[in-house]
Amino acid sequence: MSKPSRRSNCPLHLSLNIVGDRWTLLILRDFIFEDARNFREFIRKEGIATNILSDRLNRLIENDIIQKEEDPTNASAIRYSLTKKGLELVPALIELYTWGSKHTADNDTDKQLRLRLEQDRQVLTDDIMNRLTITHQIGR
Repeated sequence: MSKPSRRSNCPLHLSLNIVGDRWTLLILRDFIFEDARNFREFIRKEGIATNILSDRLNRLIENDIIQKEEDPTNASAIRYSLTKKGLELVPALIELYTWGSKHTADNDTDKQLRLRLEQDRQVLTDDIMNRLTITHQIGR
């Protein structure tokens, strides 16, 4: 299969081609903040159609942002995990989340999370990345 020609070599443009649609960003949000790991958890959170979810998960796998593996607690189930490359998206998503919590009306940002974002976003980011590194077994 040939790769489609690029319209731009701008890193932001190329990044948005991979993670820039709303469903992909919400799936990544659920990895980061909700620790969603399987197909049903992603569907339950947002009500995403199964064909769209499959497409977005496959795109993330193809771009080495997540990986698919057998669930150790259920041999007939699949579990998704962030990769090192996926983990590197965490600070950008936290910044986007922070922006949204400040600048969108009637959002449902958790009060404790908002306080942590305001007081020391870097410590929170490090805490989340450390948790994900352990739970997703990144680097092992």
